[in-house]
Amino acid sequence: MTTKIAIFGVGLIGGSLALCFKGKPDITVVGHAHRASSADKYISRGVVDSATLSLEEAALDADFIFLCVPVGMLEDYLSRLSQLPLKKGCIITDVGSTKASICAAAESYHFHDAYFIGGHPMAGSERSGVEAASPLLFENAYYVLTPSAAVPEHVYVQLEQLLTYTRAQIVKVDAEHHDEIVGAISHLPHIIAVALVNQVRDYNESDSLYRRLAAGGFRDITRIASSDPVIWRDILLNNRQVMLRMLKDWNKGISAFVQMLEEANGDAIMEEFSKANDFRSELPERRKGMITPLLDLYIDVPDHPGIIGKIATELGTNHINLSNMQIIESREDVPGILRLSFREEEDLERAKQLLQTLHYNVTQ
Repeated sequence: MTTKIAIFGVGLIGGSLALCFKGKPDITVVGHAHRASSADKYISRGVVDSATLSLEEAALDADFIFLCVPVGMLEDYLSRLSQLPLKKGCIITDVGSTKASICAAAESYHFHDAYFIGGHPMAGSERSGVEAASPLLFENAYYVLTPSAAVPEHVYVQLEQLLTYTRAQIVKVDAEHHDEIVGAISHLPHIIAVALVNQVRDYNESDSLYRRLAAGGFRDITRIASSDPVIWRDILLNNRQVMLRMLKDWNKGISAFVQMLEEANGDAIMEEFSKANDFRSELPERRKGMITPLLDLYIDVPDHPGIIGKIATELGTNHINLSNMQIIESREDVPGILRLSFREEEDLERAKQLLQTLHYNVTQ
C-alpha cells in the first residue's frame, strides 16, 4: 500500500524533506503550491511526484502532512486542516523553530482520528527557496519531535521511522523545554546580533568611519542580523515569554561587565573569558545546528598580479565549487587577506587540502 506524504510549503525545508522521501519504496510525495508557476517548478525540478493548488486535494487521504510554512501561518493551516475529513491515523507535523505555542494551538483543534506531533529539523542554509533544497540538508543534524501526552507511542514511532530517510538524529523533547533551549542558542543570538549592528549603525550616523572599518570579524559575528525580518518577528513573538526572561538574564551579564570595567577588575574579566573559552571548546564542531556555520577559508597571498586568478583556476580544475571570493581590506580578527566561501563542507575540506599542498598558508 502506497504512503502519501503532503508537503505544504515546498521551500528549502519542505523541498529538502520531499527529496528525502521521493523515490523511496511505496511513497508518493504531493506538494501544495499557491501559484501554478510554483507547482510547475516543483515538478520540473523533480522535488515532488505531483503538485496541486488545492489544500483539500493535497490533504485528501494523506498519511503524513508536513507543514513547512512560516511560524506565523501555522495556526491558520491547522484550523483549515481541522475542518477537513482527514484520513484515519493521519499524522500532521510542522518544522517551526518554536514548539509550545503551535502544540498548544494543535490541541485546541479537533482532528478526530488524526494526530499532531510538533517537529523542528535543526538545519538550514544561507540560501532559501526550493532551488536550494537538498536531500542532504538534514544529514547528521538534530531533528526534534515534541509529541504531547495524547499521542500514542505507536503513532510517534511511525513518524520517527519515516524521518530515518532524512538521516538526521531524532530527539524527543518536551515542547516547552525545546523553546527554552532554542531560545538560548538561536533566538537570543539573533536579537543580540541585531542590537549590535543597530548600535554601530547609530554611531555611523555621525561618523562614517564605523561602517568602513566594520569588516572582517564584525561582519562575520553579526551575519545573522541579516535574517528575514518577517520570519523573526513571528518566531520571537511566539517565544515571547522565554525571550523576555532570557533578555533579563542577558542584561544581568552585561551589567556585570559594566561593573568589572568601572572597577577596572582585570581578574574578573579574565575569568569570564576563561569560562567562555572552556565551555566553547566543548561544543561539537562538525554537527549541523540552527545557525548555519561559516564555510570559509582565509589565505595569506602575496600582492602581485594574477594570484587570485591562479587560485580560482586551481579550484576549478579540481572541480571544487566556490560560492564566493573576497579580498579582505581590514585584517583585524581575520587571519588572511583572501576569503574563500563554500556551500558544502566537502568542498571546503578538499580546497583546504589542495591549497596546503600548493604551499599556501590556509586558516579556517
